[in-house]
Amino acid sequence: MSAPESFPIDKIHIPEKKRKALKQDVVDELAESILESGQREPILVRRDKDHFVLVEGLHRLEACRALGEPVITGLLISAEEARQRELPPPPPDPEREKMERLRKLRLEKEEADRLAAAARGSAGAHAATRPRGPADATPRSARNATTKPSRSAVAAPKTLSDWIKQQERSGGRY
Repeated sequence: MSAPESFPIDKIHIPEKKRKALKQDVVDELAESILESGQREPILVRRDKDHFVLVEGLHRLEACRALGEPVITGLLISAEEARQRELPPPPPDPEREKMERLRKLRLEKEEADRLAAAARGSAGAHAATRPRGPADATPRSARNATTKPSRSAVAAPKTLSDWIKQQERSGGRY
């Protein structure tokens, strides 16, 4: 990039797409700041035949125009640099997003398993201390053998791929 220089404000064209992003309250704030301490950051322009095209700094340009300034400090950049700045950011990587969602699901499942294990541990402690009545005459081992095993009784998968397979087998319920 070149050194900052002065550009006549009336020779700077603002593309219609940029003009739509103008916010008057931001312009007013910048105008006050420029009055107090001057223009701190130059705008970016590119040359186009007999005028310049604004690349960056719409609010600074409009603030200087509102203050009646004839010129504004800016940097002249090439058309290629201007295109690079105007390109939208690259789209998000779908594979990366998928892995992030899977990691989040795995962490949620691990937390749920940890809470379930803690609940089972505290439930077992309460069962041992409560008084036994006639309904409790059946030995504990016989009662456990007749009950259906809970979902939490299934061994936790050791890897993410094991967890995914387990989810597919269960129809995605967890």
